[in-house]
Amino acid sequence: MLSNLTGWHFLIILVVILLLFGAPKLPGLARSLGQSMKIFKNEIKSDTVDEPADKTGTPAHPDSADGTTRPVGPGDQTKS
Repeated sequence: MLSNLTGWHFLIILVVILLLFGAPKLPGLARSLGQSMKIFKNEIKSDTVDEPADKTGTPAHPDSADGTTRPVGPGDQTKS
């Protein structure tokens, strides 16, 4: 898709962006985009650490309303 774009194409796209947003607003847009990417990366990292594993390496899920947990086996098809 992007293989047909040359340096001239990117230059034209840059000029159009400058005309649409104006030069003073571009640093703010870039800053907010960078902050959004940082938040996104942190959320992805936190999602991978959210489920603690028990001693056997299987994630623990609540079994009942009282908060007790049980290990989930490979054949367990219950939804939590």
